[in-house]
Amino acid sequence: MNSEPTPSFPSRLPNVGTTIFTVMSALATQHQAVNLGQGFPDFDCDAHLVDAVDAAMRAGHNQYPPMTGVPALREAIASKIEALYGRRYGAADEITVTAGATQAILTAILCCVGPGDEVIVLEPCYDSYVPNIELAGGTVVRVPLVPGTFRPDLDRIGAAITPRTRALIINTPHNPSGTVWSEADMLRLQELLAPTNVLLISDEVYEHMVYTPLRHESAARYPGLAARAFIVSSFGKTYHVTGWKIGYVAAPPALTAEFRKVHQFNVFTVNTPMQHGLATYMHNPAPYLELPAFYAAKRDLFRQGLATTRFQVLPCEGTYFQCVGISDLAVSERDLPEAEFCQWLTREVGVAAIPLSAFYGDGFDQKIVRFCFAKKDETLRAALQRLARL
Repeated sequence: MNSEPTPSFPSRLPNVGTTIFTVMSALATQHQAVNLGQGFPDFDCDAHLVDAVDAAMRAGHNQYPPMTGVPALREAIASKIEALYGRRYGAADEITVTAGATQAILTAILCCVGPGDEVIVLEPCYDSYVPNIELAGGTVVRVPLVPGTFRPDLDRIGAAITPRTRALIINTPHNPSGTVWSEADMLRLQELLAPTNVLLISDEVYEHMVYTPLRHESAARYPGLAARAFIVSSFGKTYHVTGWKIGYVAAPPALTAEFRKVHQFNVFTVNTPMQHGLATYMHNPAPYLELPAFYAAKRDLFRQGLATTRFQVLPCEGTYFQCVGISDLAVSERDLPEAEFCQWLTREVGVAAIPLSAFYGDGFDQKIVRFCFAKKDETLRAALQRLARL
């Protein structure tokens, strides 16, 4: 063993450890629990998509693609956004293909946030936002969504804006709560930001998981928001291929130019044959147009099963996440903090969930946990059978 000391240095992220998703997935594996914690499907993607990628590899699309993304894929993305939301983005100067949505969000933050800049996040929020801001040297400003409903409090958002505010991050449909922002919410946000220079990072990775009668209110629909927005989405979520790590950002030319300056030096390019395969697969819009009905059926199956338990089943307007309250359960473990309850649930009941407190900087505990229902029906039934005694 080498006895020479390893140099030490100040951590860039001193408060960051292993994510709750990794912890709970490992615990689920250890105890052979049904893993409804981490947000990934346990079923395969469409074989036609795999065939399209295979064909691209066999056609020789195996070297570096353009830094901004394969042109055919950027055109397909631009056409999809126009068809769904009525705004035409230029494939050449407003669409960038990224190595997943998480990289897209980091790149958007790094390209515009510096020391002294404030970035507003709405809690509970996805766990990458805050470390991204800290890596950029920015200051995190936390504004809570309304507890219980998780709707945006536009008055509080407005009150948090200062001359130092560089950006606001929103997420609709919302992970972890499943709340979907309304047209009124987006119009009010547009009005709120109009007199400011605040940029918008709109995390829309669950855009195709919005349930009837609601619709996805993309920032692209609203000219005043689109003009200041980095709009982020994910093929991994849409096409059941989370391990492929391919997403994209749509933004006006001036924002895209700055975004690409960072993108070219943190990933440079994204997997070539998968981009070609996705471009071919996107010729048929049915897979994403039919996705709401596909996931609504799983949501309803899961909610019907939960209704026979003493969990408080919260509304789920979008995403593939279902939040539940634990206060009324018949077991004494209901009084545990959310994180400890989830560990108990995994070890003793055999179902893994995620504590909502993990999405808050201060660990705010509301006695609510999150399940993922992006699973085979038999997986959901197996979980429900184990949860039935609660």
